[in-house]
Amino acid sequence: MNVCKITFSSLFVYGASLFFAAAAFAAEEGAKAAEGPTEIFKWINFAIVAILLIWVFAKILPPAFRANAEDIGAAIRKAQAAKAEADRQLKDAEQRLARLEEEVGVLRVQAEKEGAAEAERIRALAKSDVEKVALAAKAEIAAAERAARLELKALAAKLAVDSAESLVAKQLTPQTQDALIAGFVKSLEGSPN
Repeated sequence: MNVCKITFSSLFVYGASLFFAAAAFAAEEGAKAAEGPTEIFKWINFAIVAILLIWVFAKILPPAFRANAEDIGAAIRKAQAAKAEADRQLKDAEQRLARLEEEVGVLRVQAEKEGAAEAERIRALAKSDVEKVALAAKAEIAAAERAARLELKALAAKLAVDSAESLVAKQLTPQTQDALIAGFVKSLEGSPN
């Protein structure tokens, strides 16, 4: 960078020198007619002004150019750092993208395994529920069957009692009743109590 600064400032100094030399040459051509002691003073005056301008530009411009070059260099370094960071992020994103297909495949296989396991668990649960319902139904049927048998026995006993009552009512006349009571009393008289 210093080479560029020196070259640019040198070019500026040389350009300024050429400009002033051309101006002096033009002034010389125009003033050939009035040669004399004033001509020498003009040249001395020109040289003093030219040297003064060159010295001022040599003092002021190089630090300004140097500061500008440093700003540009800092901006370039910052841009290089930003580019390096962007390249790193791009590389990281590309690696993640490459791994993404693998991860999707692994997730897909895992989801299929979990889905199959869940389906098997649901089938086993449904089978267990069916068995429980079947056992409950069998127990309910057995309880209903027992209740029906007891009810049937009670109904049969009632019918038998009703039938016997009506048969006894038909066969039991007042004379039969008297004979039964007399037989009962006789059996009580013969008992030791």
